[in-house]
Amino acid sequence: MELHFKKPSKETRSTMCEAAMSIDYASNRGFDEVRLAQDKISEIIGHEHVKTVNSGNSAILAAMNPFKDKILVPDQGGWTGFRNMAEFRGIEVIEVPTDLGIINPEVLEDTINKYKPEALFITSFAGYIAEQPVKELFGICDDKGVILVEDASGGIGDREKKLGNGEHAHVIVASTGSPKIVNVGSGGFISTNNNELFKKSKVLLKTLKANPVTCAGISSEIKNAPMILSKTTEACGMLKKEFKSVLHPNKRGISVALKTDDPKKTGYLLRQELKADGRGIITVCPRYERVMIDAVCLEIKNIDVNCLENDNLKEMVQIIKGIID
Repeated sequence: MELHFKKPSKETRSTMCEAAMSIDYASNRGFDEVRLAQDKISEIIGHEHVKTVNSGNSAILAAMNPFKDKILVPDQGGWTGFRNMAEFRGIEVIEVPTDLGIINPEVLEDTINKYKPEALFITSFAGYIAEQPVKELFGICDDKGVILVEDASGGIGDREKKLGNGEHAHVIVASTGSPKIVNVGSGGFISTNNNELFKKSKVLLKTLKANPVTCAGISSEIKNAPMILSKTTEACGMLKKEFKSVLHPNKRGISVALKTDDPKKTGYLLRQELKADGRGIITVCPRYERVMIDAVCLEIKNIDVNCLENDNLKEMVQIIKGIID
């Protein structure tokens, strides 16, 4: 079995090289790449206003900038950048109780009624292992006057239109660094239909803007997002059927979490057998960004989709069962 770590497509790498050779910063040559990237993002997300930035955390910072009081985050399965940027801004963070990362809409409503937050920050997939009910959560937030911010780094290009969909989020942020669904090695974006949010962060967005080479890569690579996301969730769906210890067996994900009594030992053994170009694809839990119980995560999202063929997946299953069972 040969596994490769995810990297930008050959076409995208060529496009970025061409952009790097042709951009003339003195004459502002490069604005076309920025505008094209923002237009492509707008097409796939469905938001009118888009800004490319230099990283996913920069997008989160820009999204958080308009808020002053308190925000909500899931008690597990979120992104540490939510907490870090809130701390940087001096904003109180309140945790929403979850079912191993998944937010129950009724629990969200109770939490909003109790704490009166300005915003809810979530990821498309809780811990990358199970999709959030984003549409239902958005409906509650919209009714309560709470801004829903979805980090769609793992959910861009969803063919089911449940994730990374501008109709179900007031603000969408994403990283386009490695090894995200839109993977160009760096960069990110923020999008919304509410231009007032952008106006409040005008100086910040200008400071954090992405360079034209990154934008050229985004324009090229984003068209592959539906295929990459689809193949990744399909591979995870197949793997989930093979293990009794799997978490969220009936939910789409781009990683697979397996309960284990000794995650450090299990993780060590799996890392010896499963590598992609020498790089690890195993995460040991408890870990806030995944799940807060004893488990190991198979980071299928990190693997080149061309390696997610049935033969490779079957061999992975046999290796994992030999260690976990």
